[in-house]
Amino acid sequence: MKSWKYYLGLTAVGSALLLGACGGNTAEGGASAETGTAAESSSDEAPVEGTVAGDGSSTVAPIMEALVEEYSATGTDVRVTVGVSGTGGGFEKFSAGETQFSNASRPIKDEEKQKLEEAGIDYTELLLAYDGLTVVVNPENDWATDLTVEDLKKIWVEDGTEKKWSDINPEWPDEKIVFYAPGTDSGTYDYFNEVILEEENMVKDAMLSEDDNVLVQGVQADKNAIGFFGYAYYVANEGTVKAVSVEGVEPDSDTIESGEYAPLSRPLFTYVSNQALSEDAATRDFFGYVLDHAGDLAESVGYVSLPEEQYEEGKAKLAEFTK
Repeated sequence: MKSWKYYLGLTAVGSALLLGACGGNTAEGGASAETGTAAESSSDEAPVEGTVAGDGSSTVAPIMEALVEEYSATGTDVRVTVGVSGTGGGFEKFSAGETQFSNASRPIKDEEKQKLEEAGIDYTELLLAYDGLTVVVNPENDWATDLTVEDLKKIWVEDGTEKKWSDINPEWPDEKIVFYAPGTDSGTYDYFNEVILEEENMVKDAMLSEDDNVLVQGVQADKNAIGFFGYAYYVANEGTVKAVSVEGVEPDSDTIESGEYAPLSRPLFTYVSNQALSEDAATRDFFGYVLDHAGDLAESVGYVSLPEEQYEEGKAKLAEFTK
């Protein structure tokens, strides 16, 4: 299997990963028959083929890109495209009927539910993995190694001043803090805004981007920088950026899964069109594969797999569309 650090480097705003290959529909190591995927097709059945389109969270992208790549390698005739326009941007395309699924690093909002309802689009929510939103600094930063939630709020909330590290702790450098944060269409931005900023405005001079690689590069380049993004992007760049402990707890697979890394541990989702699941064999086939392999590939890209029973719950949801 290729290193999924490679796929993290491919993520960019508005880009789409177009993966798929022509060939037989059944391959060794393919999805299991119980989820209604390609593995159950017999030689005298028509192969499953078609195109499935998704968009959404850059945080979820490493998992979904890994799944698409491995799914393509089974020899399927189904071609899957995945765009990366942020959680909010993905829901906009989903409600416009442009995609069959939408990746999200936060639960769907009420206003997004309303837009989908107005568009006549019913959906199924599937959990994919756990993430720990990771606060990072430059490796040369040897002062901000552990921050409280109160510290983070003081750093990131707009208060009309030019913030310096010494404003947070007088023993820290009298240097201006440089900010890198996900864009406003990002579910990661929304999550941080809710649990850290408590819906107050973020500092106005933050560099915002839906592309987490831009944030990584910004923090790598400036010793006074601070940023935040999904745990997989930290794992892929460990050594060139440094994770900050929050309330004395470092982000890792154990603290994220247990919830000890609070309040920045969170689940990752994908939302799938019920009409596509009901009427399109290609969509059912792909998501059967997703639910069979999401746990392993989540670990491969640096996230934390769900307990197996939660993947089984997702398979049970999918099975409702094959009856």
